[in-house]
Amino acid sequence: MTTHPNPKINIGLDVLRRRPDGYHDLESLFVPWYGITDTLTIEEAGKFSIEILRYDEDGREMPVGWNPEDDLCAKAYRLLSKDFQLPKVSIRLEKHIPVGAGLGGGSADCAFTLRMLSEMSDLYLPDVMLEIYAASLGSDCPFFIYDRPMFVSGRGDCLEEFQSGQSPESGLDMLKDYDIELLVPKGVGVSTAEAYRGIEPAMPPVALRELLSRPVEQWRDSVKNDFEKTVFAAHPEIAALKQEFYDRGAVYASMSGSGSAVFGLFRK
Repeated sequence: MTTHPNPKINIGLDVLRRRPDGYHDLESLFVPWYGITDTLTIEEAGKFSIEILRYDEDGREMPVGWNPEDDLCAKAYRLLSKDFQLPKVSIRLEKHIPVGAGLGGGSADCAFTLRMLSEMSDLYLPDVMLEIYAASLGSDCPFFIYDRPMFVSGRGDCLEEFQSGQSPESGLDMLKDYDIELLVPKGVGVSTAEAYRGIEPAMPPVALRELLSRPVEQWRDSVKNDFEKTVFAAHPEIAALKQEFYDRGAVYASMSGSGSAVFGLFRK
């Protein structure tokens, strides 16, 4: 079985407070983006194995940078194996989604692995159960079980269907009149720890839900990503990408997640 895990973008990201467990409560709108995907293949085999190939934006192979046995795909297999009799499989993951770009590529690979294993093993676990397994592996993983626009809160693992507020349209429908372009600065990755360094959590004057209910043309001066302040100071080239989108006529532009990817919305 072969699938193509896709990344997500964040439209707005408010860091509200630090939690007693050391994590932060946040709010954001997660939207799937299909401009680039990984390729994930799982086959039955005599023993478990995992192979990861990683490619840069020009399609050249590059070092993976981590132990494949520690990858979320391998962890997903081991997690389900504790509760179900899974066949031995070989996993081959071709990574095209940039790492350290705030796109959730690793989380997508994890969630797709859970769903694929469920189907291959004839478990057909319901989404709510897959979501529970995914949440135990990473904060962003549950979103990719559903892979449709979701308003997220908590650590990013509390999901709600998103409605635009302007009509009964879904969050994705409200963007139907816009093209999404995305750029990642070459050679620049931002770790989550780096992005949180210097963040001062605070409740925004207007809740993100309210801001997102307004026309997209009003988002530029109101829908913010709290990580931009610290990340832009450390990586001005990321800030320059955002400005480039506006110079080219984007209606809205933002860094995704903790960076370094930046996207722009252009009216069709």
